[in-house]
Amino acid sequence: MSKFIHPTAIVEKGAEIGEGTRIWHFVHVREGAKVGRNCNIGKGVYIDKGAVIGNGVKIQNFVSVYRGVTIEDDVFIGPHAVFTNDKYPRSFNEDWQVIPTHVKKGASIGANATVLCGITVGRYAMVAAGAVVTSDVPDHGLVVGSPARLVGFVCLCGRPLAEKPLLLEKEVVYRCSSCGREVKVSRSD
Repeated sequence: MSKFIHPTAIVEKGAEIGEGTRIWHFVHVREGAKVGRNCNIGKGVYIDKGAVIGNGVKIQNFVSVYRGVTIEDDVFIGPHAVFTNDKYPRSFNEDWQVIPTHVKKGASIGANATVLCGITVGRYAMVAAGAVVTSDVPDHGLVVGSPARLVGFVCLCGRPLAEKPLLLEKEVVYRCSSCGREVKVSRSD
C-alpha cells in the first residue's frame, strides 16, 4: 500500500514518510521529521523537525508534535492534543533547550491533553481528555485532571482494570473484565 499525501499538506524535503501512511488536509511535516508506516495523520497536524513517530500511529486533527517528541508504535493521539518541548519558554530567550518527551507503545493521549516536556508516557497508558501531564505516567497507568494524577490502570484493550488484583511481592496482577487478559503492574508504580 503506497502512502497518501493530500494536495494541501506540506511535507518538506528531508521528511521521512513510511509506506501506507495517510497525511490529510493542511498537515505540515518539517524536514528531518520521521513518520513511520501505516500512520493516519489528521487535518491540521504539525510535526516539527526532529519529531519521531512510529508505525501504526493515529494522530487526530490539529495536534502539535514538536521537536524532541518520540512517539512509539500503535499510539493514539486525540484531537487538539499538544506536546511542549521547552521547560522555560520566553520569546526573547535565544538559548532554549529541547527537553525530550517519550510516548511508549500502545499509549493513548485524549483530546485536548497537554503533555509537558521531559515526560515519559508508559506502554499502553491512557491520558484522559483535557489532562495536563506534568510527571511520568507508568505502563498501563490511567491519568486524569490538571495536573494529571494516577487514578488507576488500563488493559491493552483500553478498559479500566477495576477487578481486585492479585498482590505479589514485586507486582500487582489484574485480570481485565472486558477481554480477560492479565496485566502486570510493578508495585512501585
